[in-house]
Amino acid sequence: MIASVRGRVQAVALDHVVVEVAGIGLAVRTTPATLATLRRGDEAELMTSLVIREDSWTLYGFVDADARTLFELVQTVSGIGPRIALAMLAVLEPDQLRHALSDGDLTALTQVPGIGRKGAERLVVELRDKVGPAGSAGAGLPSSAVSQVRPSVVDALVGLGFTGKQAEQAVDAVLAEPDGPDDTAGVLRRSLAILGRKR
Repeated sequence: MIASVRGRVQAVALDHVVVEVAGIGLAVRTTPATLATLRRGDEAELMTSLVIREDSWTLYGFVDADARTLFELVQTVSGIGPRIALAMLAVLEPDQLRHALSDGDLTALTQVPGIGRKGAERLVVELRDKVGPAGSAGAGLPSSAVSQVRPSVVDALVGLGFTGKQAEQAVDAVLAEPDGPDDTAGVLRRSLAILGRKR
């Protein structure tokens, strides 16, 4: 198993980053919040999980081992694959996900695209006693200008399955809030919450 990768960032796309390791460019799928912290030419290190399918080998990357552990844990539940597992960590930070699972917070879990009420209930039943205590929340991303945040979050939402119009309306609503978040991760989570209520 490839447990981590470290190297120069060759490219940052909507849903993955390419990291050069020993002359080889590895495509690593990750969350929009993580992608927002990466810059082409910078050195990056990601904790990784390799998912092997009959027709593909896909590498998923995370800022720390805790997120990777949760990514792998939620996939032990029937019907939860790596795509939905990654979406869960795009919507909820590791501590928030642990709390949602241990407290049975179905509202938080159903904000994730692809997770309905029955799926959320199954996650809680199977993982409530396995997630462990929540640690201290990680620091948020540095504030960015609205002109940079808006297109990044819209692209991320479209990548998660929402239409361009839905994404733009949700992001604009969040950015219009007087005391709303102004960082990429915060705007993304708030936009997903809004879109989740409209489903």
